Amino acid sequence: MKRIGKTISMTVFAAIAMLVGFGLVSPGRAAAGPAMSAPQAVAGGDVLFQKRCGGCHSVDQDKEGPRLHHVYGSKAGSVASFKYSSALKGSNVVWTDATLDKWLTNTDSVVPDNDMDFRVSQPQERAAIIQYLKSITAK
Repeated sequence: MKRIGKTISMTVFAAIAMLVGFGLVSPGRAAAGPAMSAPQAVAGGDVLFQKRCGGCHSVDQDKEGPRLHHVYGSKAGSVASFKYSSALKGSNVVWTDATLDKWLTNTDSVVPDNDMDFRVSQPQERAAIIQYLKSITAK
């Protein structure tokens, strides 16, 4: 019985050592599980974007909401082909991590009387969506 336990322990140790060796897990996180890499986090943001935002927004074409390609770092209400509320069009908001996070939490807290009534309540979901928007702006 001791031999089986020792073999299992060595197998688990070898698997963790391989994960650390390949850079898939940092040594400090090996016991807690694999760390999420930046591309995985953005991929998670892509899925969340499609799930939470995709009904009204697209990356490359206007829908009920404006296209969001290159939205990060741009002035709110600046996609020429989209008809924004006068409140959003007249705002001086620039989309950054902070303004997007606040917008996704409560749009009226950023621009009262805008036409978007939507909220992402989970901070980790907002962060993943914002990272995704940053990644598609960089392309």
